[in-house]
Amino acid sequence: MKIEIREEIIQQTTKCTKHFDCLTNSEHIYCQVRGCIQHKVHYVACLLDQYCAYQISYGEAFICRCPTRKEIYNRYQK
Repeated sequence: MKIEIREEIIQQTTKCTKHFDCLTNSEHIYCQVRGCIQHKVHYVACLLDQYCAYQISYGEAFICRCPTRKEIYNRYQK
């Protein structure tokens, strides 16, 4: 399944250090969303062991602020 994201969302994702692997990797490896509140706050578990500028710690959980990752979840529930 091809994932399509609006160009304006991709342009907002200025801090991506993973080269947009979430869009280009055929396995779509990215942080797994564990919960979501009103399509705005996304709690994640990162499946890759590398730094991400969009991930912030929230107690024992992590919140994803990546515009592209949030759009993938909001559109495709992935």
